[in-house]
Amino acid sequence: MTEPGRITTKSRATLTDVAALAGVSVGTASKALSGTGRMRPETRQRVLDAVRTLDFRPNQQAQSLHTGRSWTVGLMTTDGIGRFSTPVLLGAEDALGAGKISVLLCDTRGDLIREQHHLQNLMDRRVDGIIVTGRRTDPRPPLSGIHDGVPVVYALSPSTDPADISVTSDEAQGCRLAVEHLLAGGRTRIAHVTGPAHHAAAADRARYTEQVLAENSLELSGRRVHFGDWSEAWGRRAAETVLLTAPDTDAFFCGNDQIARGVTDTLRERGVEVPQRVAVVGYDNWDTMALAARPPLTTIDVDLTEIGRIAALRLLDAIDNNPSPGTHQVRCRLIVRESA
Repeated sequence: MTEPGRITTKSRATLTDVAALAGVSVGTASKALSGTGRMRPETRQRVLDAVRTLDFRPNQQAQSLHTGRSWTVGLMTTDGIGRFSTPVLLGAEDALGAGKISVLLCDTRGDLIREQHHLQNLMDRRVDGIIVTGRRTDPRPPLSGIHDGVPVVYALSPSTDPADISVTSDEAQGCRLAVEHLLAGGRTRIAHVTGPAHHAAAADRARYTEQVLAENSLELSGRRVHFGDWSEAWGRRAAETVLLTAPDTDAFFCGNDQIARGVTDTLRERGVEVPQRVAVVGYDNWDTMALAARPPLTTIDVDLTEIGRIAALRLLDAIDNNPSPGTHQVRCRLIVRESA
């Protein structure tokens, strides 16, 4: 027999039970679970701990009828293989999970017609908001079609409309981390090998690299950026060119980890010691490439998971009628391994 006033987990727990165990009001418990409202992190955590203790399962249908919300969010991506969208999705789920909000993943494959199809499906499902992401940092046009009243946040690939909410990587800060790390190691003849010049990531990283070097009264080794493909093959070919035309090069800063791995392959085959004679820094911190390189790559982590988390938080704010238009930048991290 259960003592009067004692909470038991044998029957289905209610929101009132959660609030009582957490020591908060029912309204505060509701806001903590829905991701709305502002409260101290420890207060939200007490509510979440109570949810786990009581194995609380909110009645989504009742919540929808009461609030007019579906408790679902759409995530639209052009990145079919998931290289960039999966970490963004995981970060978004970390932020949305506290409110038991479901995420519907839609792969547009970069096709506008498919994007419109998915957008209509999301509207039919009455999603509370949409996160749009992709595999490149190039600005993209805002979603076209009917989505009036449904907040949209763009992650990694910003919207071209400054009135929209976008969350991106701080490319300037990431390049500064890489170049200053090489400079601190005594490298002064730095080559830059990157992807296609018409890609925003390649153009931006090249520009910021030259900017940091100029601030230190230096210029690129060979006096030019080596634009090419986002591939190991290009990294190998570019390294051959640099070693031939600028043999005194003492470091490579590469536009991504595939290129950097290709560079280390050529240096190893040529008997050039890394990092003793030539240092190599990559970009993206893609474990598949960075850890498999010989030696493992020092690289810049653009923190895709954090981009997804911040995008989800900005979306929750917008759903709660507190939007923050403009571009929000997420700082990068330098991951030091054996190549520099």
